[in-house]
Amino acid sequence: MINIYKNDINHKVIKVEESGPGCWISVTAPTQKEVSILTENYGLNLDFIKSALDDEESSRTEKEDDQTLIIVDTPEMEVKDENTILYYTTPLSIIIKDKMVFTITLNTNTVIEDVINGRVKGINTAFMTKFILQLMLRSNTIYLSYLRKIDKASNIIEEHLNEATKNEEIVQLLELQKSLVYFSTSLKSNETTLNKIFRGNIIKLYEEDKDLLEDVLIENKQAMEMASIYSRILSGMMDAFSSVINNNLNTVMWRLTVITVILAVPTIVYSFYGMNTDLPLPYTWFPSIISVFAMVVVWIILINSKSLRK
Repeated sequence: MINIYKNDINHKVIKVEESGPGCWISVTAPTQKEVSILTENYGLNLDFIKSALDDEESSRTEKEDDQTLIIVDTPEMEVKDENTILYYTTPLSIIIKDKMVFTITLNTNTVIEDVINGRVKGINTAFMTKFILQLMLRSNTIYLSYLRKIDKASNIIEEHLNEATKNEEIVQLLELQKSLVYFSTSLKSNETTLNKIFRGNIIKLYEEDKDLLEDVLIENKQAMEMASIYSRILSGMMDAFSSVINNNLNTVMWRLTVITVILAVPTIVYSFYGMNTDLPLPYTWFPSIISVFAMVVVWIILINSKSLRK
């Protein structure tokens, strides 16, 4: 899908029919026909487009003739079920050509959707460098938002730590930790790309753009630090979870053992009275009293033994 956007007289980003200098052309999951339009009508480099449509492509920059390619990893969120939310990253490719900015994504991208829906203030497609940096700044803002959600989710799981006896909580923590690995790796790659842009060899930087780029770098670094901290916290929490689950299972097994031993006492007593031997007071009430008394004694011994172990 190819959509063309431009600022109107009220500085609002609107969809237009004709492209030209100062336009932003958003391309999402293009068909083969749309790829041909991009290469033939707009003259985009086919290799750049192929790189843009590779979901495994890492963050990088490349310049060839009159075109510049910038790829950054942006965060995405997917609700797996009511208890599990997956966080991952996907490449956002930006191509600059003929004073127009092309963004190409393999699937719907949160950063692009935010810009289209007016959630990013001060967007002006005519100022290409500023527009690109605003996309990156929005990406970092979403990173920070998702990292806070990951921290909140881990805190909710931690509240159920004492009652944990199943692997469900550990699986959720594993998903969160995997998300943090994706984020950390992508943020480091993005930092390398941003440093290349900062040197001014990739796109032309104006004086007012440098402050914005510094803000992008600061937020990227902040997101990296948060991802690193949360990853260490989750690692420690997973170790604690494993210990707690083992202890809780041991407690359950101990309770089952106590019940089994106590219930075995009447069986033993009545077994003696069921033998062909002469035992004192061969009446029904007598072995019942002995069984109850023995069960109480066994229960007290087992409880005291557990207290001594503590």
